[in-house]
Amino acid sequence: MHSAAVWGIARAASLLPTRIREPLCRTMAAGPLHVAPPEQLRQPLAVPQRLLLGPGPSNVPPRILAAGGRQLLGHMHPEMLQIMDEIKAGIQYAFQTRNPLTLAISGTGHCAMEAALFNLAEQGDAVLVAVNGIWGERAANIAGRLGADVHKVLKPPGEYFTLRDIEEGLVRHKPSLLFITHGESSTGVLQPLEGLGELCHRHGCLLLVDAVASLGGAPILMDQQEIDVLYSGSQKVLSAPPGSSPISFSERAREKMLRRKTKPPSFYLDMGWLANYWGCDGKPRTYHHTAPINSFFSLREGLAMLAEQGLESSWERHRTNCTYLCQGLQDLGLDLFVKEEKARLPTVTTVRVPGGYDWKEITSFVMNKHAIEIAGGLGPSAGKVLRIGLMGYNSTRANVDQVLRALRDALRHCHQSRL
Repeated sequence: MHSAAVWGIARAASLLPTRIREPLCRTMAAGPLHVAPPEQLRQPLAVPQRLLLGPGPSNVPPRILAAGGRQLLGHMHPEMLQIMDEIKAGIQYAFQTRNPLTLAISGTGHCAMEAALFNLAEQGDAVLVAVNGIWGERAANIAGRLGADVHKVLKPPGEYFTLRDIEEGLVRHKPSLLFITHGESSTGVLQPLEGLGELCHRHGCLLLVDAVASLGGAPILMDQQEIDVLYSGSQKVLSAPPGSSPISFSERAREKMLRRKTKPPSFYLDMGWLANYWGCDGKPRTYHHTAPINSFFSLREGLAMLAEQGLESSWERHRTNCTYLCQGLQDLGLDLFVKEEKARLPTVTTVRVPGGYDWKEITSFVMNKHAIEIAGGLGPSAGKVLRIGLMGYNSTRANVDQVLRALRDALRHCHQSRL
């Protein structure tokens, strides 16, 4: 510290009463810091350039990077509230809904899952969870922590649920809420939604759909398909950084929340407070939490780019590139994990690990030699599959060609197991 500054502090301390001056002097006389500044932080930030073709996040396009790098606004500034209104309109377009209670959770898609369950499920509520991959298992775990009476309807990884499968569960367990995953990224399955909302409502049940891996990549029509709660994430087809997650509630869902016997267990995710902050309740907006401002800038641009391209064009682009990838994988002699073409998730393709190969060696080779990320399985598909993502900005024919070349190289050079 500069000597003049030290003298100034000492002079000020000398003017204090003795009972205050003595503790202050003891503090100033304390020994040196025990933890030194980290040497790593004295170096410039190093971020390698990689092509992210795993199950997410995706690479972020320059336009969204530029939006996220803009100077902050205050989270209650009128300009910020206007941007939040634009985000709401973008989510309503992406979800194809007119629900007033539509907003973005300040958190990843996993946070949106918790927000949906925290606000809809209470202790003792019967909740039916369709499980054919890790996201159903996660939802059942969360609902169980809330004290809900959780039941599961099961399908093997790689398969989807029929209306008959679901109706059997509805008749047997009489739930107030059904959770199902539209795009099961751990197994590569696309769940049909036609008729599901109508079926649930006929049995007095709300329909909650996880669309984190499918929004913008496969058709989903919230109002038309009678979905009561729909949520997604920012880091996949929207090609924004993770951290802000679209969510929407139907009027049926809102009425159930108003009939709650207890408050939601999380203040941060309490939809009553969030609805007010996002201007969804018609009342003057009040402070709830400090929003991730730059994350909202990025989400706004991701939604703008989706609106400019058009939903139907986005769906078609993802379907076409997925079909091209699947054909290329089969040409390499690889076996697709999801057999039915209509059941393949256009954003995340799963392929069986070829016999005699270690999946870790393949993914490591592709990363180290080609700077491309692909992933192994997750949850029930762990050790069984490779997962290749083509989402948003990354869903291009050129990227398909690039990952196929990398896989061809890996199959030639990776050591085969002796087991």
